[in-house]
Amino acid sequence: MSDSGKTGWFSRFRRNRDNDVPDDRPVGEETPPDVVIAETAQAPESVPEMSAPVAASAGAGERKGWMQRLREGLSRSSGALTSSISGIFTKRKLDDETLEELEDVLIMADLGVETAARMVATIAKDRFGKEVTDSEIREALAEQIGLVLDPVAKALPERPDRKPQVVLVAGVNGVGKTTTIGKLARQQMLAGRKVMMAACDTFRAAAVEQLEIWGERNGCPVMKATTGADAAGLAFDALARARDEGYDVLLVDTAGRLQNKQGLMDELAKIVRVLKKQDQSAPHDVVLVLDATTGQNTHNQVEVFRQMVDVSGLVITKLDGTARGGVVVALAERFGLPVHAVGVGEAIDDLRPFEARAFARSLLGLEAA
Repeated sequence: MSDSGKTGWFSRFRRNRDNDVPDDRPVGEETPPDVVIAETAQAPESVPEMSAPVAASAGAGERKGWMQRLREGLSRSSGALTSSISGIFTKRKLDDETLEELEDVLIMADLGVETAARMVATIAKDRFGKEVTDSEIREALAEQIGLVLDPVAKALPERPDRKPQVVLVAGVNGVGKTTTIGKLARQQMLAGRKVMMAACDTFRAAAVEQLEIWGERNGCPVMKATTGADAAGLAFDALARARDEGYDVLLVDTAGRLQNKQGLMDELAKIVRVLKKQDQSAPHDVVLVLDATTGQNTHNQVEVFRQMVDVSGLVITKLDGTARGGVVVALAERFGLPVHAVGVGEAIDDLRPFEARAFARSLLGLEAA
């Protein structure tokens, strides 16, 4: 390829599609006084929408079931990618024009500008001027995406030396924080750990009620307070009780924090400060939940939350509702934060530990290797 050809498709300026998330939550100017803490816990019940628990030692048959759900969940993303790639590579040689079109396709799939340019350059290195098929391109891209994702595919760590292990879960409104916490609690309990949840989104009664439902389903206690109570105080009390009663894990739900609401972000920082009064190392994990349907705006959210708390890992939800599954690649490339799990549906089994190669191949509509 000539230098002029490279310049044509490497040096174009593009803007990231970053938009503010609308704020639909009322903000009180003052925090109401502390109230009496209540607890809800019931025996586990059979819940129709929750499929049978998945053990860590599941066999090949169960794994195939998850792989099928992953492929189906990513069908919108993979469908958009594969159809676009097929449209480009139909009896055509790999030239400057096809490279530019391929780069545009990858950017539109939210892989990110720099990532798309690098992957296209890698493909051009060995194949420029040759006839290639769409399946060859998809295989090559899946391999490169897998290499990007491998270093970040890390399950939420177990910390037996920290009892309880405090996991603070954050994210903007509507990303699925509370549901994610309920599913994480279930998975931790299946691993034999004693779990408590704290409903520290005290501004929204619906969020507390939702977490209580998960507490009933899982058979684990939920610490709560009345609407408007001090979220930091509730977190403090929950940690004290979890420690006194020998819980292994404390999962702390928080209210939706938005980029343009500094007061809410400060409240999140306050929760962290209060937890440290009991355990200087707490929270031991800060998991940021991101909604894949928001695409490149997830980058803004990661940046803002990292300014306030030490984000240690990500959970990415709603991959089944978007054609922007490539944003997972862009996040891995830019931030390098562990991706603990991805969600492709509402059932308990649809939130699972992140597997880089399986995700990469599913994203390109390929069967598992």
